[in-house]
Amino acid sequence: MNVLLVEADYKNKYPPLALMKISAYHKNVGDSVVFVKGKNKELKLKKWDRIYITTLFTFYWKKTIETIKYYYDSVSEHKKIYIGGAMATLLENELIKEEGLEDITIFSGLLDKPYMLGDEDKPIDLITPDYSIVDRENNIYLNYDYKVNNAYFTSTTKGCVRNCEFCAVSKLEPNYCNYINIKTQIREIDVLYGSKRDLMLMDNNILASNKLKNIVDDLIELGFYKGNRCYEKKSGKRTMHLTRRVDFNQGIDARLLTENKMKHLAKLEIRPLRIAFDHADEENVKIYVNAQRLAAKYGISHLSNYILFNFQDTPKDLYKRLKINICLNEEFAKKGLKTNIWSFPMKYMPFSGEHCKDRKYIGEHWNAKMLRGVQCILNATHAVVGPKKDFFNLAFGKNFEEFEEIIYMPELFITKRKENKEKIEMWKRIYKSLSIAEKREFILLIKDNVFLKKEIKNRKILKLYECYYK
Repeated sequence: MNVLLVEADYKNKYPPLALMKISAYHKNVGDSVVFVKGKNKELKLKKWDRIYITTLFTFYWKKTIETIKYYYDSVSEHKKIYIGGAMATLLENELIKEEGLEDITIFSGLLDKPYMLGDEDKPIDLITPDYSIVDRENNIYLNYDYKVNNAYFTSTTKGCVRNCEFCAVSKLEPNYCNYINIKTQIREIDVLYGSKRDLMLMDNNILASNKLKNIVDDLIELGFYKGNRCYEKKSGKRTMHLTRRVDFNQGIDARLLTENKMKHLAKLEIRPLRIAFDHADEENVKIYVNAQRLAAKYGISHLSNYILFNFQDTPKDLYKRLKINICLNEEFAKKGLKTNIWSFPMKYMPFSGEHCKDRKYIGEHWNAKMLRGVQCILNATHAVVGPKKDFFNLAFGKNFEEFEEIIYMPELFITKRKENKEKIEMWKRIYKSLSIAEKREFILLIKDNVFLKKEIKNRKILKLYECYYK
């Protein structure tokens, strides 16, 4: 068969692992396989025996649907178009009802059983991925560079024991598997595609596994132990020996981290150790802080976290969690530890219901201007909040009141502060002089992040408001 694999041209850091496994399956049975990211006129005009199109986040709905429709008539029968992945699983019914996409085949969930694509006696999910399709030197149709490329992509567990309301894992991987032996697959990749430096583990809750010691032992055997320099990189006539690194990409569950588990993890060269920080209540803060201190105690120097906001939290909750990380960084520095925490705020987007197909969802304690203000700060910091206190105070404010003030400022005032220094000082002076009632009136004017000329009687509010559209 002639098989076309497609990923829509949205931006993403990691290559499409499912398509890489599907490619390996088809090549193993002698089929011809082509992978493309986005739309390609030459490939569209050909007739394919099968087309597989992967899907990612639900808010990529429009771009993904456009891609499916673009290749819709590039097969002899529409049922030969196979759609799978996260969006296809979460919005299966919407895909079925989509006008102009009649008779396509939708795969919901994982390809974790034999004979789902044909006569394969081994589940596609367990096949060694084909890394050649995402190598631009080997693929003339690929004109996209994945940010993370010199890495193995795999999982040592599947699923999660939690059922968090904001998370789709319970629907995407409903059954928890506490151990997958990846050693054979990694060694096969080395032989077929060359060794990789990093190991990206896509586990959704590795600490829930009662086989954590076995997993760590496997990773040590594969060369990802702490302090190793077993990865070879050629540079001219020189051979450099570099450290091989593990990244638990989906983050670990602080609620399940114990000292014994940390001892096991500390045997690995982890860069970074990601720890989720989803809630700002006293109990969760205590659990999170303890997890970071444990990691620092056992010599993990590169720490990171995912900070969920725009869910049930308030802007104050977001600032509080960011500030806690700054305080922890100071604490580690005073102790002489070479440990730094880098924060990654992640805006909550629903995966069902209204606004699941776009990025317009606004949490009950937020408004459009606040969210845009946070995004402007993150754009300036490249989406990361570093460990330095002075930089944090400048970017986010010394306290919550300053933070709230910053995210309500006009966009150019947030992103280009040096160029607008005098205007910012004027804006802040007037903003601070507003009474409670005036501030309420002003926020009602700007909260939707839409700025049109209006008749405003209050001179102070008018002066502030003019900064948004002049």
